[in-house]
Amino acid sequence: MTNTSTSPIPEMDDHLRRIAEEGYTILPNAIEPDYVEEIGEALLKLERDLGIVPADNLFEGLHTTRVYNLLVHGPTFERIPVHPNVLPVVEGVLDPGALISSLSSIAIGPDEQAQPIHADDQVIPLARPHIPIICNTMWAITDFTEENGATRLIPASHLRDEAPNPLQSYDTIPAEMPRGSVLVWVGSLWHGGGANRTDARRVGIAMNYCAGYIRQQENQQLGIPPQLVKRFPRRLQELIGYSVYNGLIGHIDKQHPAKYVLTEDEGVEMVWDLLKT
Repeated sequence: MTNTSTSPIPEMDDHLRRIAEEGYTILPNAIEPDYVEEIGEALLKLERDLGIVPADNLFEGLHTTRVYNLLVHGPTFERIPVHPNVLPVVEGVLDPGALISSLSSIAIGPDEQAQPIHADDQVIPLARPHIPIICNTMWAITDFTEENGATRLIPASHLRDEAPNPLQSYDTIPAEMPRGSVLVWVGSLWHGGGANRTDARRVGIAMNYCAGYIRQQENQQLGIPPQLVKRFPRRLQELIGYSVYNGLIGHIDKQHPAKYVLTEDEGVEMVWDLLKT
């Protein structure tokens, strides 16, 4: 269960350049139409079955429904973190040792106001600007338009030496994209969900990743039952944290975590082994 990189995608260098310079890029029509339809239907069923209702705070939204920890809700969602048209870009921003930070849905309903502008790494006490430690993606399950609440961005704000004030207003641009496209951005980019001025929901999947040495937003190891993890593909097991980053971070008594939780005999070369005499 070593960290395994996936193959590059077309125009990879252009996407990585835009992310480095502007803080974000859009992968147009990256997701197969049938799969987008499958995700949309699965989300509607899940919201009904779980009785999901909007939150009572302005950050999550008073007219926005969210479902967290989607990996426990079936095979449809298990394909999202490892999608070959998206994961290579994330690995290019972070590295192949990246982890899943969280996987959730965000459905912005009619009459929702704009989300406060924020940075996803805002709670991490690091001097700014800094190297990317978070790389997040938003999958467009419906079209994203300025009118229906497309994510608002401040280009190049990831290069500033401060974080945004969520109580302040800023000039932003909408990340408009057709259904099936994916927005990718670094965690320091200032952004927020837009206001929905239409009579239909704007539905997205927030597939978020962090560097292998950063604590994940959602606790993947406790939040996903081991018996479910056992049937995950190898790469997905790595991404939720059953891995060792750079021969050091994540080990258990110098042993691979898979040996203890997944009952697999997985060896790992520790960083200290490099200094063997």
